[in-house]
Amino acid sequence: MANITAAEVNKLRQITGAGMMDCKAALIESEGDNEKAIEILRKKGQKVAAKRADREATEGIILAKTNDAHDFGALIIVNSETDFVAKSDDFANFSKAVIDLAVAKKPATADELKALDLNGRTVEQNLMDLVGKIGEKLELSGYVTVNAPLVSAYNHLGNKLATLVGLNQKGNATIEEAAHNVAMQIAAMNPIAIDRDDVDKSVIEKEIEIGMEQARNEGKPENMLEKIAVGKLNKFYQENTLLNQEFIKDNSKTIRVYLQGIDKDLTVSAFTRKKLGA
Repeated sequence: MANITAAEVNKLRQITGAGMMDCKAALIESEGDNEKAIEILRKKGQKVAAKRADREATEGIILAKTNDAHDFGALIIVNSETDFVAKSDDFANFSKAVIDLAVAKKPATADELKALDLNGRTVEQNLMDLVGKIGEKLELSGYVTVNAPLVSAYNHLGNKLATLVGLNQKGNATIEEAAHNVAMQIAAMNPIAIDRDDVDKSVIEKEIEIGMEQARNEGKPENMLEKIAVGKLNKFYQENTLLNQEFIKDNSKTIRVYLQGIDKDLTVSAFTRKKLGA
């Protein structure tokens, strides 16, 4: 058996991030060969991932961030099996490194993000290394981007909910503050679209169907049901489309009115909202 020193174990731990006992066991198995020990630890991650493939990974964190120019934003969802792991430093550090990389490299898809280099290995390989170290199923399950003249990111306390919003103008501190306020609005009010014309037709048809059934149950005349249901759509738009929602910081105005009060042409061009488990 190779005589494994504490220095060798620590060196392997610094390279792989694996636990001390795992590193020692890998070095013993490899008879002190550092490269073979690294491969042993990586295969352990693959084995754990395969063994736990059917497990539910519904905990985790969501992070959103913009680049320094504030014209690009990325949002990632990284899942774990337990909240205990989601709150661990290793999990948090990996997630932070991935969102930083996404903002720096601007990959178009999740697959492109997983293929990017992170400390000499791909993001996906780093994730598998972490699986081997932690012993849980881990997934990079979501990646969304927003490009706009001005992008703002909002991370809700606890990192279980995050938003990105794009405005059609880059501007001064007032516009930047407005973007931040709208990002928080999206987190709080969960709009389904920017404006009424952006709502999917199938959603509108469903709402009209519900409105007609409600009116019918209220005893309204059959020939008036559709008209009543269409009228109910206005309230639906007010509650569910961003520009028509009441501004949470001043419910005397809508988001549209709030933005136009800053600049008559200022509006939202894109947004996304992700919540863990939703």
